[in-house]
Amino acid sequence: MKDRWLSERLLHIKNLKSPSDQQRLLLMLSEKLPRTNDEERKLGFIIKAEWAEAKAQKARSDVARIVNAEKESARKSRDRELYQAAGLLILAGLVDTKTGSFLLDRGELLGALVGIDETPVTDAVRVEWKRTGDALIASRERPRKN
Repeated sequence: MKDRWLSERLLHIKNLKSPSDQQRLLLMLSEKLPRTNDEERKLGFIIKAEWAEAKAQKARSDVARIVNAEKESARKSRDRELYQAAGLLILAGLVDTKTGSFLLDRGELLGALVGIDETPVTDAVRVEWKRTGDALIASRERPRKN
């Protein structure tokens, strides 16, 4: 297995545009026959170093894949929340479902949303808004579940 890895690695290094000094020495020593004991020792050290570098590179690649998967998952979660927010605007009849256009003035809608944010949660009108909204959501979810 190690011989196969080494032959594949040597082929990889030969195809590099600018191999490192270590890689050039590895190529030179691997192609030199016969080798002295000192050259064999050096070749062994370089092979170990190249093996370690390849494993480290694979580990970095694996970590990058994990990090990217986490970022992708977070992005998908965020997108889902944004789509749900847009769905609420559609459900309220404030956005056209076919065009995605607002059905009332953007400033008016934004002002209403700011007003909601500034109204205390315990205010009776907020309680009524929640009751109405929960009922509308429940009426839309019931047909899907059946």
